Amino acid sequence: MGLIWEISPPEFLFVTVILGGGAAWLAGRAVAGSWEPAWKAALWMPPLAAAVRFIHYALFSGSLLTLHFFLVDLAILIALALAGHRTRMAAQMTRQYDWLYERAGPFGWRGKSGA
Repeated sequence: MGLIWEISPPEFLFVTVILGGGAAWLAGRAVAGSWEPAWKAALWMPPLAAAVRFIHYALFSGSLLTLHFFLVDLAILIALALAGHRTRMAAQMTRQYDWLYERAGPFGWRGKSGA
């Protein structure tokens, strides 16, 4: 037992990071795809965190209604959703406004030097 997981670390990584995190990443990208702000991506994460808690409970005998572990899952999911949102938004900005912006890493963009 640890501060971030109550089940084994591989089970935590599989359910929270891979399954839940993958869904959070895709949700963040979907929200960015419709040009919505990042807080809307974060708004969708509490129901997903509840689903992740249920999977921990149903498959790996974790606790269902523990606020601490719900908040840990929620923080991880929000971070991944915001990262997915930002990467999609950076791609959209540089694709849609290619005469004005260029990529500045996976999460950002900057104005072109000639613009």
